[in-house]
Amino acid sequence: MRISGKKIIVIGGGIGGLAAALALSRLGAAVTVLEQAAEISDMGAGLQISPNGFAVLDALGLRDAVIDRSMAATSLVLRNYSDSATVATLDISTGKDGQNYYFIHRADLVACLLSAARQTGVQVRLQHKVKQVQTSVIPQVVLTNGQTIMADLVVGADGLHSCLRPVLNQTAAPRFTGQVAWRALVPRQSQALAQVQLYMGPGRHLVTYPLRGGQLVNVVAVQERANWAAEGWQHRDDPQNLRRAFADFSPDVQALLRSVDNVHLWGLLRHPVARNWYQDHAVLLGDAAHPTLPFLAQGANMALEDAWVLADCLANAETTNTALARYQSRRERRVRRVIAVSGRNAWKYHLRFPPLRLAAHAALRFVSRQAPQHLMGQFDWLYKHDVTKHR
Repeated sequence: MRISGKKIIVIGGGIGGLAAALALSRLGAAVTVLEQAAEISDMGAGLQISPNGFAVLDALGLRDAVIDRSMAATSLVLRNYSDSATVATLDISTGKDGQNYYFIHRADLVACLLSAARQTGVQVRLQHKVKQVQTSVIPQVVLTNGQTIMADLVVGADGLHSCLRPVLNQTAAPRFTGQVAWRALVPRQSQALAQVQLYMGPGRHLVTYPLRGGQLVNVVAVQERANWAAEGWQHRDDPQNLRRAFADFSPDVQALLRSVDNVHLWGLLRHPVARNWYQDHAVLLGDAAHPTLPFLAQGANMALEDAWVLADCLANAETTNTALARYQSRRERRVRRVIAVSGRNAWKYHLRFPPLRLAAHAALRFVSRQAPQHLMGQFDWLYKHDVTKHR
């Protein structure tokens, strides 16, 4: 089909939405991004961009811009919660075997995508909140101010609470996983190593890694508990609650948590993968189609992959319907596997029964020392898959 000159509306100015807008604009489409916020500001926290996600950024022409704003990762270190003893080390060195693994602040990645999108002619309209999407051969987007905008294609990249998803699918209530997560940024405590530090404890785990040249440390702490917490990054919590929940973790964790002044808490809910990703000339992308728990650090990477594949399918199919069907077909099995593996990781990190935890850690130590390539090799299906080269 001829995509050049097509009018495309992207709902949502996050990572997936901006990546899709950039990819589609590079193919000659006239793209408008509708973002409900008053500004695309310094929001969010850290992201891990794994090789599969970086391949998309590279193909979009953002290699240098992203590298300039990020830190090249070296390793993932699994540690015991109480004494910080090393359980296993996974080599994620940037440049090894052509891999590229980086830590970046979400706002810095959004800034890279936004700048590139605008340079290609993408129109970004702030304070444009979508009220309704009417799907048809010529879909219509109705804004809360009453304005109606027509397009050849509407892309719903508006996250967990997408306004387009319920138009394409029956509403399905999410299920609370019995886990909550705190997220915070703190100033560097000492010389920052470009490592993911993952402290594993009974019913809890805590992840840290540096950002912005090591000036900041990103902290994500997850706890199993019966009490439900609201979903979404915007809910603030008392840092003392975080400190109490991890009071039995090692002294270096305690030192880090004492520096937390502002923290956000959100409940982790399991949303089903959408059954229908498209209808007529409207399509879902990223969390709007397949919300992903954070235990594999793949939410942003899957959105980047979606964006590239969607644009590729639209550029190489005879009709829009064929393109959208191919897009869902190429993406659904992969994101379902990511979601399944991510869910299992939480269980592995949170072993409660001491003998089981000791045995599991002993096995990890053995493999890490005797066959370190095996630990990373189990993720080849994820990190070495390059959607810019596979169809």
